[in-house]
Amino acid sequence: MPKDAPVNTGASDQVPAGSWSRVSEMQARLHRWAAADPGRRFDDLFNLVHDPATLIVAFDRVAGNHGANTPGVDGLTAARIEQRVGAGGFLDEMRTALKQGAFRPLPVRERKIPKPGGSGKVRKLGIPVIADRVVQAALKLVLEPIFEAGFLPVSYGFRPGRRAHDAVAEIHHFGTAGYRWVLDADIEACFDSISHDALMRRVRDRVKDKRVLALVKAFLKAGVLTEDHGPQETFTGTPQGGLCSAEHNPPYEQCRVMRSAGLLALVRATLGIEHCA
Repeated sequence: MPKDAPVNTGASDQVPAGSWSRVSEMQARLHRWAAADPGRRFDDLFNLVHDPATLIVAFDRVAGNHGANTPGVDGLTAARIEQRVGAGGFLDEMRTALKQGAFRPLPVRERKIPKPGGSGKVRKLGIPVIADRVVQAALKLVLEPIFEAGFLPVSYGFRPGRRAHDAVAEIHHFGTAGYRWVLDADIEACFDSISHDALMRRVRDRVKDKRVLALVKAFLKAGVLTEDHGPQETFTGTPQGGLCSAEHNPPYEQCRVMRSAGLLALVRATLGIEHCA
């Protein structure tokens, strides 16, 4: 199998029936190819991003999320979009903009929420507009199965079908086997300090399609409208709630649960990383 092989021959212009089934099949193929050839760089992914089935599933996920009633900088919610133009018309316009290269992400709306624990610190959230959320969701549907193939079984965060409770269950399992050490560690302000250049290098390791790479970079550089309504450029970091997740951050997400005191040196070396990416 060639390292830089194309994935598909194009997307249909007809909105397909059984969109969820079609997207699931597409994801299964991408994951299978990525797992079979860890060095493969995928091209022609952009057609999959703006495929009607992908956009339908992406909109369904965004509209079904509890944050669908929280608007971005344009003030629009998913329900209001459906009332104004309908989901079909909205997705047709979005697909045309993507295919013509006219789509541009808008700045995210900043919202600060207190961090748990009563420390007085706040977590900055970035709320994209609905249109940007749909395109991000479409990108995630296409990119996630590719990057999933490279994760270790001991990685739980930000992964489909996995959660923190699974990591806790594994800790309990090894505790019953005689292990006594568990390390709880965090990287301070991880999402705020992610290097865009380093993140894009990670993405380029597996993605060759320049249109997809440009779209990911555009979201990273979209900027923030702060709570005092001041525009702010984004040179590093990515607001929590946007496209970037720990799937593109192996030094953080691949850190393993410490299973014995013998791993202490390895963990210390891992935690010596100065930046997230």
